[in-house]
Amino acid sequence: MIHQLTLLFIGATEIIFVLFIVVLVFGADKLPEIARGLGKGMRQIKDATNDIKNEVTKSAKENNIIDKDTTKNIQDEINKVKDDLEDFTGSLKRNK
Repeated sequence: MIHQLTLLFIGATEIIFVLFIVVLVFGADKLPEIARGLGKGMRQIKDATNDIKNEVTKSAKENNIIDKDTTKNIQDEINKVKDDLEDFTGSLKRNK
């Protein structure tokens, strides 16, 4: 059974056909410019989402919604309990 690459329910042959049409319409010399523009657009979207995330985090810290020290302490306690549990279950597994 042959497995083909599928991307958004589009097979490899359809992707190749679409790329062929793009080359015919825009020309091979315009493809790097198009790819560069798409890359810049994706970078701007990523930067915008990071800015939004930083603003939300900053606002939460200012309003004492998120306390990093408290969450770090809780995570440390969870990790300690997890390690103790692994030690306990590890000794049980070895004794079987």
